[in-house]
Amino acid sequence: MGLPPSPAPGPAGLLDRCAAERVTGALRGPHGCVYLRDGAVTWVEGAAAPGIEVRLSAAGKVPPQGWRYAVETAGPARQGGRFLVSEGWLTQGELEICHLAALLDAAFFALPLPPETTSFTPGTGHWLGVVRPISAGDLQRATARRRALLDRLRPWAAVDTRPVVPAGPGAPAGTTPRQRRLLAHADGRRTPCELARALGQSAFLTLLDVRRLAAAGLVRMPPGALPRRRPGAAPAGHPPPGAGGCRAPTWQPPVPELLDTRDPDVALLVRLRTALEENL
Repeated sequence: MGLPPSPAPGPAGLLDRCAAERVTGALRGPHGCVYLRDGAVTWVEGAAAPGIEVRLSAAGKVPPQGWRYAVETAGPARQGGRFLVSEGWLTQGELEICHLAALLDAAFFALPLPPETTSFTPGTGHWLGVVRPISAGDLQRATARRRALLDRLRPWAAVDTRPVVPAGPGAPAGTTPRQRRLLAHADGRRTPCELARALGQSAFLTLLDVRRLAAAGLVRMPPGALPRRRPGAAPAGHPPPGAGGCRAPTWQPPVPELLDTRDPDVALLVRLRTALEENL
């Protein structure tokens, strides 16, 4: 599937209006669903992003039967997250870290919400419950920053929806652990989002890595999709003379400006969340 379009500047969008009116319910758009409580975002489901259950199952934290049991036990109060913690499958910190990482990943694909193709169901909540609400404005700013990171590699966007085909065997020095893992599992049949789901990792980070690997010449571009080269510039996927290697630039996951990092507990949560994004 393609990426949702970047929101155009203009009047407040549907999510902003729901936040201002402090609504509670679910906004279902063409690329995902946003759950709100009193105008704050409590959960996001994105069609292309692996959910929290996929991430934690892949990490060996919660077995698939544990998720099914949690969904069945959540009940009308929707306390699935609290149940997972009480059963000892997760600590509260692990739940909050994974919740934030999965929510941000899904929001990248679910937003923006076009009013003409979005429906609202009042009073609906997600079975996981309210873990750590996020303001609509902070969520949209975090998503915009991620979109800007991906847009810097727009010439290689043709790899987003195509099977990932490594250009050669193995991974050269200079690639990150996550990129090496991605190349090791790229079988020429699965797209970036399918690989993200199979590996239980961020779909956004997978897209970013695949574009970077394509720019470094380590992933094949579809025929005829190579970006045009300016006169005198290095060929696509190769460093300029004297660059000393083809390492793609390293990147740290953006931290949304939605938590006060002066609070020691919050600072620890942010550091742990960053580590989770880098290693899952």
